[in-house]
Amino acid sequence: METPMGNTGSRVEDMNVTEKLRSITPTDLAQLGMQWVAYIKPVEVDGAPAYGIFAADGKQLAIVPTRESAVAVARQNDLEPLSVH
Repeated sequence: METPMGNTGSRVEDMNVTEKLRSITPTDLAQLGMQWVAYIKPVEVDGAPAYGIFAADGKQLAIVPTRESAVAVARQNDLEPLSVH
């Protein structure tokens, strides 16, 4: 319905989305975008520095020798690499 102030339908829809986002559980939040994100963090393997590639849920996906190779592996697998410090 059009009002003098403009279309109110989209404002109501935006409020519904906002309300839904406010009620999201930590588990649901962790799963949002999970299939597209890879977390990269420094790890140690047999006393040597390396880089781990992890899914959003913390599952280890791979260990590689350099940060550059971790980023490359993530991107080759259609994942967006994010650094964890």
